[in-house]
Amino acid sequence: MKTDLLNWKHVFKLDPDRYLDDDDLEQICRSGTDAIIVGGSSGITYDNTADLLSRIRRFEVACTLEISDRDAIVPGFDLYFIPVVLNTEDGAWITGQHHKAIRENSSILDFDLVVPEGYVILNKQSTAALVTGAHIPETQEDLTAYALMADRLFHMPVFYIEYSGIFGDMTWVRAARATLRGARLFYGGGIRTPEQAVCALDAADTIVVGNIIYENISLALATVPGRLKHKSEENNHESSHSYL
Repeated sequence: MKTDLLNWKHVFKLDPDRYLDDDDLEQICRSGTDAIIVGGSSGITYDNTADLLSRIRRFEVACTLEISDRDAIVPGFDLYFIPVVLNTEDGAWITGQHHKAIRENSSILDFDLVVPEGYVILNKQSTAALVTGAHIPETQEDLTAYALMADRLFHMPVFYIEYSGIFGDMTWVRAARATLRGARLFYGGGIRTPEQAVCALDAADTIVVGNIIYENISLALATVPGRLKHKSEENNHESSHSYL
């Protein structure tokens, strides 16, 4: 399963603390996305995480837990993403919480399923930035240095750029990706249209679509690569008749 993530192009991120009805959840799980990531920055509990997992398990889609609260580590996920926030000076979000989580849950964690993420937060107004005390990179070079840290220094399989609610600068994302040798670049933040999805897919290896699921399910579904191709073919078909 770890090697499968190297082929992921698109994932949906679902927040256990946000409501999604059964019909919308089924559409998300049957959309053709490569995987579901379960995670959020606040309000995450064991119970709401376990409940969401049980609902997702009705469908044949890979399901990963991004651990943000050590009390909400639920067995039964395909993978466990462990964010290591690289742009904070607060050791709790680099090794502190991780040490406590492993000490308390080593008996239930299958380390063959654990994936460390080198995580950089770029939206200073986001909950994640406020909680972790993240220092936002001021230049493109600052971001690429974090990419090199994750890839060459710590040999992490995932370097995650999180703009958390706003659409980021794809020039920065593309530059960070160009420095990576082994890590896969995940991008999340502000993808709300098919056009933004195409732009992000061009810059990153994997895109993570989250907030739009709860705002406009149709637009969220339209970000899936297979549907993007279909939409492009429809547009080309329509344009070919525009001069008749």
